Amino acid sequence: MQDNQHPPRLTTDLASASDTLTKTPASRRSFLKTAAIGSAAAVAAPWIGNAQAQEGIRIRMQSSWQPGTTGYSIFETWCKRVAEETGGEVTIEPFPAGAVAGAFEVADAVRNGVLDGQNWFTVYWPGKMPAGVFLTAYPMGLSMPHQWDIMFGAYGGFGLAKDLYRKQGLELLGYVHHDMNLIHSKKPLRSFDDFKGVKLRMPGGIVAETFAAAGARTTLLPGSEVYPALEKGTIDAADYVGAAVNYELGFWQVADYIIMGPPSTPCLHQAVDLMDVAVNRRVFERMSPKTQDLMHDLVAAYSREHYAAIQKANAEAWPKYKEKGVEIIHLTENDADRFREVAVPLWFKWANKDKDAARLFKAHLDTMMDPAVALLTPEDIKGYELNL
Repeated sequence: MQDNQHPPRLTTDLASASDTLTKTPASRRSFLKTAAIGSAAAVAAPWIGNAQAQEGIRIRMQSSWQPGTTGYSIFETWCKRVAEETGGEVTIEPFPAGAVAGAFEVADAVRNGVLDGQNWFTVYWPGKMPAGVFLTAYPMGLSMPHQWDIMFGAYGGFGLAKDLYRKQGLELLGYVHHDMNLIHSKKPLRSFDDFKGVKLRMPGGIVAETFAAAGARTTLLPGSEVYPALEKGTIDAADYVGAAVNYELGFWQVADYIIMGPPSTPCLHQAVDLMDVAVNRRVFERMSPKTQDLMHDLVAAYSREHYAAIQKANAEAWPKYKEKGVEIIHLTENDADRFREVAVPLWFKWANKDKDAARLFKAHLDTMMDPAVALLTPEDIKGYELNL
């Protein structure tokens, strides 16, 4: 069985993954078998050697994606592929956001058996455990997908994440690269100071606290309520996902501005908005050992294809915002420095909430100070302590 202290293979090959979007179903299956699994023999149906496996395992899995979006379409396609690649041992019945459980309650539903699995925005974890803050992007932290691959792989973050999910009664099968998040605003926010007093939807945790420290009046809303709140003027601005999905959801109709960071840091608060795929531990233990390994690899393949497809859709969406008259505002490097000043103390505040959070954040610090990443120097965090 796969060594759970190491993540699934996640070397991002955008060209290869993007190509799969236009290939035939047969060629897409070939892509998964070669890129994610390594050999066609690994997915052959003869694995299913016991009566329980022959009956099949049906996983009711809810996504955080709303129906009709690019993200949900990719998720549905992947669910169909799982049955093909496991020779029918595992089938996934997909559900969109809110279909069975509320946006913030999906993990509870999986743990309690109301659902069997989740394709969740990992940013929702902090409400369940402090360490959840460091399972996905937070203000001024790791800012590129490959940096997260380094943290999860080279610095042991995936093994730590596995342990955290098991404490919640779940088995983490892998994380899914998605996109940076955008801030859509009804008013122009051209500097750090302009956030003062703004009614701003944020996903809670360290992200919300950072903007509160900048003077914003933050509120927590599930994704399905963001558009109505902007439309009614209940909020002035909102964080939500990336360009393509937000365009599909019609954000250009209710917000005239998109607020981004400077060229060095296009997204200040959630530069890599990860999703995860996890299942109830009892469901995972019903799978044959080879299928358990295969499911990790299938999620890794899904991550590559998902990321590439979202970026392709984004490239097509940006000109549409311009056509609709939406202004994209980039804050300055000085603004980014000011956000970092308020964010760093919050990093350590959340990391020191418990030992799990501290251990996971240590993997982040090691990655940020890796010479190949170079986001931090020891001087940047002088005077801060991590209670391991």
